[in-house]
Amino acid sequence: MDSSPVRDSPDGAVLTIHVQPNASKTEFVGLHGGALKFRVASPPVDGVANETLCAHLAKLFGLPGKAVTVQSGQSSRKKRVLLAGVPASRVRNVLGING
Repeated sequence: MDSSPVRDSPDGAVLTIHVQPNASKTEFVGLHGGALKFRVASPPVDGVANETLCAHLAKLFGLPGKAVTVQSGQSSRKKRVLLAGVPASRVRNVLGING
């Protein structure tokens, strides 16, 4: 089993993400316990933090909003997010991570 926080799938890159809501700004801050850690400038209420995270990822990778979907963990801090059509190598390159 691949324990990398960024994996290739037939549909695109799948990211394991740890979200810290209610931050001062939305940003990638590094690795956290085998996941990519993102601070999100939204509260964890009614899916707003998920929407903010997905919009940030879409902008970061130049994707339409519908190309970024939360696959699991909608109400959890730990999520799996699909970036449709994006290879894992591009995610690692853009975020500046290895593995």
